[in-house]
Amino acid sequence: MGSKITGFLVIGFVSLVLFASSAFIVREGRQAIITQFGKPIGDPITKAGLHFKKPFVNDVRFVDKRILNWDGYPNEIPTKDKKYIKVDTTARWRVIDALKFIQTVRSESGAKARLDAVLDSATRDVISNNNLVEAVRNSNSIFEQIDLKKKEIKEKESRGESIIEEEVSGEVEKIDTGREKLSLKIAEVAGKELQAFGIELIDVQLRRISYEKNVEKKVYERMISERRRIAQKIRSIGKGEKAKIEGRLEKDLKKIQSEAYRESQILKGKAEASAASIYAKALSKDPKFYDFMKSMEAYKKSLKSRTKFLLSSDSEFLKFLKDLK
Repeated sequence: MGSKITGFLVIGFVSLVLFASSAFIVREGRQAIITQFGKPIGDPITKAGLHFKKPFVNDVRFVDKRILNWDGYPNEIPTKDKKYIKVDTTARWRVIDALKFIQTVRSESGAKARLDAVLDSATRDVISNNNLVEAVRNSNSIFEQIDLKKKEIKEKESRGESIIEEEVSGEVEKIDTGREKLSLKIAEVAGKELQAFGIELIDVQLRRISYEKNVEKKVYERMISERRRIAQKIRSIGKGEKAKIEGRLEKDLKKIQSEAYRESQILKGKAEASAASIYAKALSKDPKFYDFMKSMEAYKKSLKSRTKFLLSSDSEFLKFLKDLK
């Protein structure tokens, strides 16, 4: 009885070991290749779930079938117009033939090394065969903006307005390909070569483009100089506008003063005419009273305290003082 139990246990253990060594699970997003003594056999297993292989003889290599990311290193590349730039690229890829993938690059690290070589080479070839502007711009829409700016400048000139920046660059180069098409071209060139490794190249993008350090410094210096020139022009125009405003202000002030003086003289003339008319009426009604009032006003103005006069006793000026007696 004991030997039977031992036999069952041995059989169960052996069965468990055989099951464990023959069964494997393929997860979602993964695919498997069965190898025998390192050599792939059969077609790739792409369906997720439980699968079996020959125990102890076969081995399983798993390969990712999802879309994977590749980031390159910035490389210094001369363009067709002799501009040295740094180009940083990124790409998306996936394994479409796991068997070929295992046979050629063997693993993802091997695939990335191959991607480095192929994509860097394709990027260098495409960029160096095109001018810098092709990698920077994606369309010629800038020319529409230039035309609008020129139209705006003409309108300002016709109205006599000051123009801060009258220069619209006529040296802007038109593109034939553009950045997006260059990316597609890189993907096309590199994709054909990567197919031999069971890899499908989905997309390539020029992530960043910058000048080489020495060139970048000169570009920044030129930009600073240009901004300073424009700032100086703005200040100059500002001074001109200030002079115009001050001139208009002085002109308006003189006009206001002139009109005020004219109005005051008119009012003064009317007042004097009215006073003369009143005096004339008073004189015509009672000349003696008028003469008396005018003399009293003269006395009030001239005969102050501590005022000394040397006048004749028969002076006409003092006739009313004499009459007081």
